[in-house]
Amino acid sequence: MTVTPQARGTGLHVTFEGTTYPAEEIARGAAYELLSAEEAPGFEWAPRAGTAMPWRRFVHVTEVSAVHGATVPTEEPEAPLLVPLHRERGWSHVHQLSQQPAAAGDPTLVAVRASAVVRRGTRMVKVISAGQLAGVVRGWLPHGFCFREHDLAHLRTPSGLAVLRGDGAVAGDVAYALRWRAVDPSDYDVPVGPAHRGLPALPPRDRVGPPVLGTGFVPSSGQLIPEFVTRDFADLPLPANATLVAYTADGAEVVLYSYQAEQRGWLRMVGPRFRHLLAGVPGLSPDQEYLPTGDAARSTQLVGGYAGAEYEAVADLPGGFRVLAMTRAARYPVESVARRLRYAYWRGARCQVLREESGWLRLRLCAPNPDAVADTGAQCQERGVYEVWAPGPEVTDDRVVDVPYPLA
Repeated sequence: MTVTPQARGTGLHVTFEGTTYPAEEIARGAAYELLSAEEAPGFEWAPRAGTAMPWRRFVHVTEVSAVHGATVPTEEPEAPLLVPLHRERGWSHVHQLSQQPAAAGDPTLVAVRASAVVRRGTRMVKVISAGQLAGVVRGWLPHGFCFREHDLAHLRTPSGLAVLRGDGAVAGDVAYALRWRAVDPSDYDVPVGPAHRGLPALPPRDRVGPPVLGTGFVPSSGQLIPEFVTRDFADLPLPANATLVAYTADGAEVVLYSYQAEQRGWLRMVGPRFRHLLAGVPGLSPDQEYLPTGDAARSTQLVGGYAGAEYEAVADLPGGFRVLAMTRAARYPVESVARRLRYAYWRGARCQVLREESGWLRLRLCAPNPDAVADTGAQCQERGVYEVWAPGPEVTDDRVVDVPYPLA
């Protein structure tokens, strides 16, 4: 792909399938919205005020051959998904392999999947339902299946994003997503191999959402999107400035809330024009300015060391880690940092302890499989996520674990 720098007085143009179109950049160049004054194959009619180009199409950066007038990137780009070129084995061949559980060990597919890398600061996305959005603003943390924003930036409508939903529901008029920066690559795993063999084996009656293929890719007839899971399906602490966003049928992205780490809550960002997007969220008033998450967010936390003492910490990426404090003067950079969470075993299954109430523990299976689900009676909450209440006295090896992160 050819990229030319932006010149004064010129706009962004992208060459796609031999034709150059005016375009708008999406997700720092991970995708583009192509604009056209005339109908073209694959373009949709989507007129907008102030433009004479009512036809549009969203394409991923890997689909374009040249970009003219690109702005200079302000941060390190994400590693693209790399597909080995061969006269007989192109994209369609790799896509077919990605949809076949028996092909999980194919060398070509393994090489392609290995090219999708999470680094510190990678923007991650989890597509959520309206009910899940309500849970997030009240304290739910990132967990389960998620994706790199770079790999799905071209999916901008509720119908396009439906393939990434984990609740099994059909697409509506609006889609929601939680977006955050990865704190460390060790927090994420690829659902492939022996550690995740139980997921594809779960029968339809015991799962919610699309099946897990075991190839590391989303089940889809037209997309090649690598998927990730949080390690052990555990909760991850929210970094500063995580966002809740909505996508409308015309492809607009609307930031609804921004996470304020010091207040442990969500600040409403959306104006009156788009408050109707929150109308379908259960138990949430569109006019509520600030939503504290309360104690529900304590299933895991970052802890940092500074001057020989331990403090609660926050990831403020890409800058780094600091002490979580209300006053700016006390926000010292930490000298060490770790993710603290609680593990236990119940009926032979390793679990994360989410919370404790009246002697009962809320557990989430770390490695769901048919035997563990049957033995514990865990219920599927969303794709790949299984939880259950267990009597405290029956739980064994209950312990708090610190997962250290290296500091640059």
